[in-house]
Amino acid sequence: MPISRLTIRSGAKIVEMTSTRFNMWSLLSLVLVLSVLISPSITLPNGAPESVCSTMLPFHGGGIPPLTTTSPFRITPVTSVVGSGQVLQVEIESFPANVVFKGFMLQARNRFPPYQVVGHFELVDESAIKLINCGGESNTATHTNTQPKKELTLEWIAPTDFKGEIVFNGTIAQDYDKFWVGLQSTPVKIVESGQSPTSVVGISTTRRPPMTTTVPSYVAPTSARAATFDPIYEGCGETKGCFGFPEGCVETRNCRAVVATIVQGERYIFEMKSGYNRPAYIAVGLSNDAKMGNDSVLECVPEQGTIKAYASWTSAGPYGVSRSGIPQNFFQLRQHSYEDGVIYCQVERDALSIVAKEKFDLVNEKYHLLLATGSSADSVHVSYHDIGRHVSGSPLALAEVGPVKGSSKLLLRLHGAFMLVAWIGTASLGILLARYFRQTWVGNQLCGKDQWFAWHRFLMVITWLLTIAGFVVIFVDIGGWSQIDNPHPILGVVTTVLCFLQPIGAFFRPHPGTKRRPLFNWLHWLGGNIAHIVAIVAIFFAVKLPKADLPEWLDFILVAFVAFHVFMHLIFSIGGCVSERRNGQRVTSFPMADMTPSRNSMSSGDRKQDAAFSGFRKVMLFFYILIIVAFVIALVVIAVLAPIEDTVESIKKQIMN
Repeated sequence: MPISRLTIRSGAKIVEMTSTRFNMWSLLSLVLVLSVLISPSITLPNGAPESVCSTMLPFHGGGIPPLTTTSPFRITPVTSVVGSGQVLQVEIESFPANVVFKGFMLQARNRFPPYQVVGHFELVDESAIKLINCGGESNTATHTNTQPKKELTLEWIAPTDFKGEIVFNGTIAQDYDKFWVGLQSTPVKIVESGQSPTSVVGISTTRRPPMTTTVPSYVAPTSARAATFDPIYEGCGETKGCFGFPEGCVETRNCRAVVATIVQGERYIFEMKSGYNRPAYIAVGLSNDAKMGNDSVLECVPEQGTIKAYASWTSAGPYGVSRSGIPQNFFQLRQHSYEDGVIYCQVERDALSIVAKEKFDLVNEKYHLLLATGSSADSVHVSYHDIGRHVSGSPLALAEVGPVKGSSKLLLRLHGAFMLVAWIGTASLGILLARYFRQTWVGNQLCGKDQWFAWHRFLMVITWLLTIAGFVVIFVDIGGWSQIDNPHPILGVVTTVLCFLQPIGAFFRPHPGTKRRPLFNWLHWLGGNIAHIVAIVAIFFAVKLPKADLPEWLDFILVAFVAFHVFMHLIFSIGGCVSERRNGQRVTSFPMADMTPSRNSMSSGDRKQDAAFSGFRKVMLFFYILIIVAFVIALVVIAVLAPIEDTVESIKKQIMN
């Protein structure tokens, strides 16, 4: 029987501790230190348990994470082709060669989904190797002790009922708190017994040259591949469909939540994972449209240190999700793990099921995927998806493998941009001009109107148009009234109504000097300022919306804008008071008897020149406009390119490449 070789080599690590004299406290300290150092080494001294067959993750210290640096160990088969039923020996060695390991766990897995463990190992060294059963007899090898190992030989028998490519997948522990999970070999092709390796197209049987023994001391370098390796992304777009958020995260392998759909015949498997903000659940729904409501949902929820799977149903008007009355027998939880706040589960769903009197035929019908995570859940249902939610842009035939794109957020981004320009930019400037510049640019008119009035009207018309456009696009995007648990929609409606009424009231305003003019002036001033304040508050609440993907530090930019806006009002008010004392007339007051004194109530002598300190006001206005434009540009960029951190990181990678 042809044999190939598997060896694990590594050098020894020597730790010296010398001492010439110990007093009582030194002896006590030594005992404590040794107890800490020794206790890890005796944890699981007899190898990995079968409870970690699927994750291959050691339970060291109750949650020590695996290293994400480049591993000094690598698994390299001597040949890349083996006949079915034949013995394969592979080399697992360190680089440099003076690094030892104390524990290991090794499996051969199908290279493609469902990544099942295949073949079995031969026990060639009972003093160092133990074989355990992970869904099959002797298909996983692990250590029998934690003694430092320099080399080890394992023999693996290729299965007779499997043809295709496999990889050796391993966990190797250099020490108690230094271990790597998910180390993979190069692929090995299993062919019919007796087939010549050279007849297999694209397969190299050339063995790499042995490593040099003259190497420097090992320093683990970082590796983008090691840091981003996650098996759930393996095969995305090739053997399974993957969908996650934020948009584009599957390509960069850093999704806040991701679901992979795997179809094997009439087996439909949903593989889900999320660890962003320590979620209380992750759920995937099947929907006939891109909206929440009347959807069949599968939930994975951590409970008492493990993962439970549930089926639920969403409802619209008001939105909600419930497990009550929903059958729990059309799915099976296949694999799961919950480590360090990261939820992972693999749920198989029946191809045909009846849920809430609705038929879900995964073979013949197409569905939108709804992916959601949230920070709270109880014993009867999951709560609002405050961590995130994403919907596939088009209905999918789950058996079709390919890239899955999310629904467009163009209208959402336009809504944010319109409202920011309107209420941070044009409304703020328009209100400032109406209050402090009625006696500036006196005698210089634009389109037959005083400069302040012409620009005020222009800016407020722009505010009105942007607000109405923003309201319409978000209404179209949502498809109705929003029922999210956030004051933003209500505040937005109030702002839009007040904004809509302002120009209508201005059109019917009484003539200056009439009895009702003061009432109009008060209402117009009050309506405009209330709309502005409510709009700014609504923007603050928009930062908390998961769908907006806005960073929490955006609040600091908004606070800075408010502080600057108030500060400039204070400066103009103080300047106005000084100007009033200089020429004995009111410059900054808001005369409720007449909003347009520059055209009617002022004498001809008053209209020949600006009020005192008009130059100062113009300079400060120029400064105000510059800063407001900077605020608007920054906020619009953050809103349109949200999530901005991921966008910036993607741009950096493109530049580096």
